[in-house]
Amino acid sequence: MKTICKKEIRSYLTSMTGYVFIAFVLLLAGIYFTVYHMLQGYPIFGVTLDSMSFVFLIITPILTMRALAEEQRAKTDQLLFTSPLSVKDIVMGKYLGMISIFGITVLILCLFPLIMLAYGEVSLPMAYTALLGFFLLGCASISVGLFASSITESPVIAAVITFGVLFVSYLIDGINSMLGQTAATSTLIFAILILGVAVIVYSVLKNSLLAILIGVLGEAVLMVIYFVNSSLLEGAIQNFLDIFNLTSHFTDFTNGILSLSHIVYYLTVIGVCLFLTVQSIQKRRWS
Repeated sequence: MKTICKKEIRSYLTSMTGYVFIAFVLLLAGIYFTVYHMLQGYPIFGVTLDSMSFVFLIITPILTMRALAEEQRAKTDQLLFTSPLSVKDIVMGKYLGMISIFGITVLILCLFPLIMLAYGEVSLPMAYTALLGFFLLGCASISVGLFASSITESPVIAAVITFGVLFVSYLIDGINSMLGQTAATSTLIFAILILGVAVIVYSVLKNSLLAILIGVLGEAVLMVIYFVNSSLLEGAIQNFLDIFNLTSHFTDFTNGILSLSHIVYYLTVIGVCLFLTVQSIQKRRWS
């Protein structure tokens, strides 16, 4: 795992990808930092990080799109699979390599509150709590991109998938506000989602019986809940979509609130995405 991690770090730092990633984040941070804190004298550093949270829509696809997709396209993944390393070690090595590049950026950002302190008063615990949240948000976004890179041989398609998933996650608050909170609305949307899951299961596993079983049972359970106790479905779609809202859990960090539930949420997202990445590679390896 250490070997893969060092190889990834070396590949990013011996090409333009790593430097473009770091430079773009620092450039955007520098612009917001100058406007909010140097010119306007705003003392809360979290506002800069909150304003630039959209940056992950751009930088994450750049950093992750070649991680596994390029290995598949060039057929060099076969060399990895025949090595003594397990698939888990390979995935963790690549992930830690990308996290290390992102960590360099965050370490540089840690200097910004000290610059503010030299010119005025700033709450360092509050600032570094926001930086912790920013780091966790980035780690979760990168894990999503790594999974997307594992399901295709095209780095471009991997980048598009990563951008699409993160973009939808970024818009979930707006989507929730447009959806009604009635039981009928939740039932209709859940019914569509269940059919979508059944189609995905069939397309991935090519098992029509399992897909039909998931679809029929899912729709049946949904209808029973609706007719027996429809109040359970009121606002349920909003609660469900909030599970995929990465940025909403970042807000408390920017306000200096260190919440264990938000930390657990990001670690869970990372763990699930890495698990799915391993399973995706395993399936392709033995298919």
